[in-house]
Order: sequence, then structure tokens, then C-alpha cells
Amino acid sequence: MKPILLLALFLITGAAFAQQKKDPSIPAIEKVLYAQQEAWNEGNIDKYMEGYWHSDSLKFIGKKGITSGWQATLENYKKGYPDKATMGVLTFTLLSEEKLGHDCYMIIGKWQLHREKDDVGGHFSLIWKKINGKWLIVTDHTS
Repeated sequence: MKPILLLALFLITGAAFAQQKKDPSIPAIEKVLYAQQEAWNEGNIDKYMEGYWHSDSLKFIGKKGITSGWQATLENYKKGYPDKATMGVLTFTLLSEEKLGHDCYMIIGKWQLHREKDDVGGHFSLIWKKINGKWLIVTDHTS
């Protein structure tokens, strides 16, 4: 095989391998998200909220509109899900991830709540930023 063909084959193979490699930030984000799922399923909304940016600049967009701030988001969760039965069992399914910039990602997925009386679910898009070395949700749009 001619050296130029061998070099071209090496470059193409190397590029294909690099595209298949998962961004190392994604497993760290997934770890936070699945810790939230576990906290929810334990009935612990306070622990669930640890995945959110503890700031007045946090944005949560849901069917009732935009909520600004970590504390207001916490209060809305506690009002909407006053007990473990209402909280049900939460399952996240991740559908896509996209790097938006340095230490900033958008994660799109589905959520499902299984409860004794009913099942509910929908989709979410989460904007994650690495703040002080920790991955946190800064914007949550859930429908």
C-alpha cells in the first residue's frame, strides 16, 4: 500500500474513532441527574434540588410559566408534590446532549412518573453549567 493511502486511511479511521468517543462531561452531568432521580424516588425534594443552581437567576419553565430563583422553584415543587404518593416513582430517559459552549450543555430527555392513581410524563430540556467545579441545572424547561 502506498504511504499516502496508508496516511489517508489512518486519518479517516482516527477521525471516526474521535467522533465516537463520548464527551467526558456527559457522564458527570448524568451522575447529577440520576442522583436527582434517586432523591425524588426517596421522597426528598430538598436533596433533589441539589442538582439546581442555588441562585435567584435559576429559571424553571413549566406549564404555569417561568419561575425565577432556586427558592421559588423549591416551593413550587413542594406545593405541587406534597407527599411521596404524589411524587410517585420518577424515571428519566436521556435523548440527546449538545455542547453549547465552554462548560455549558443542553440535555434533552423524557420524564415519567409512575403513581398508584396514574402515570404522567413529558419532556425536558435542561441547560447545565459547571459552576465552582460542579455541574448544575441553570435553566429547566419541562412540559
